[in-house]
Amino acid sequence: MTEPLRRTLADGRDELFFTLPGHDPAPVPDRRPLPARSNQRSQLRFDSQTGQWVIIAALRQDRTYKPPPDECPLCPGPSGLTSEIPAADYDVVVFENRFPSLSGAGEESFALPDAYADGFTAAPGHGRCEVICFSSDHAASFAELPHAQARLVVTAWRHRTADMMNRPGIAQVFCFENRGEEIGVTLTHPHGQIYGYPYVTPRSAIMLREAEAYRARHGDNLFRAILDRELTDGARIIARNELFTAFVPFAARWPVEVHIYPNRFAHNLVDLDDGELDAFVEVYLDVLGRFDRLYPTPLPYISALHQYRDDDEQREGCFHVELMSVRRSATKLKFLAGSESAMDAFISDVTPESVAARLREVAQ
Repeated sequence: MTEPLRRTLADGRDELFFTLPGHDPAPVPDRRPLPARSNQRSQLRFDSQTGQWVIIAALRQDRTYKPPPDECPLCPGPSGLTSEIPAADYDVVVFENRFPSLSGAGEESFALPDAYADGFTAAPGHGRCEVICFSSDHAASFAELPHAQARLVVTAWRHRTADMMNRPGIAQVFCFENRGEEIGVTLTHPHGQIYGYPYVTPRSAIMLREAEAYRARHGDNLFRAILDRELTDGARIIARNELFTAFVPFAARWPVEVHIYPNRFAHNLVDLDDGELDAFVEVYLDVLGRFDRLYPTPLPYISALHQYRDDDEQREGCFHVELMSVRRSATKLKFLAGSESAMDAFISDVTPESVAARLREVAQ
């Protein structure tokens, strides 16, 4: 696995430069007069109604919000005075979030308290939050990245997944991208985030529960069965190569939703070999390109990389990507109102088969 160039920002946060062959990012010292890292941390609070942990991160109220392009903190900063990335140029960079939802995951051990003890249950917001910048080009998008650049992003995702999984108290590593103001993006520079959670997130916990039940009933893995069913049906497949398959799921919740599965079972990015990573990039770029061609304007989306540990608790979890968009037509958005937000009961305005057909029509 490629080792990045490591640097330290002015307030002590880690920064890692991932570089294409023949490129030299030549970072300069970060000379910004940043305040010392706050001792204030987020807090985990247990919701006894749902059995879920909630992150209370009041320190994020002051995070950077929609700066003008000439003040973007993710663009290259060759002077060392203006940017989170003090360099004249870069390929892919990862750094600790200045306003983290979770922090403190280093060498010290951590365990969640007994959530079902009497009274209110809380704990420090243990974990790690990183920002990953996909390109130094402020106007770029992931779909427009050359294959080698996109592959470098995946290499960085894989590197950070391996690192975080080895940190004490990290139960799940989540790489994701929010694209578009409709999704809530406050920095338009092409970037994503990487979270290391101290617990298995609610959606993952539900999927693992269902996978365990499926194994008990059928003696097989649920995720592999889903892929086999989709391939047999064929109506919702939109892209496929020898090693990966992209499809609109049978019970899609979002107006545009696509899942990308490896054709071979793997728990996470670290389990995939170089050939599989290349094949994943090929399908991933294909799907994102279709998203951008679906309507006259680029599709806002969330890209969520579902990853699991190879242990007893998560052994049935299969690596896959879920992409989703709130845009239900060229001019209309899907708002998560009463049924979805209050009851988590999704109502879809379109059929998954019609969305799959439209995505097949907009192939390059």
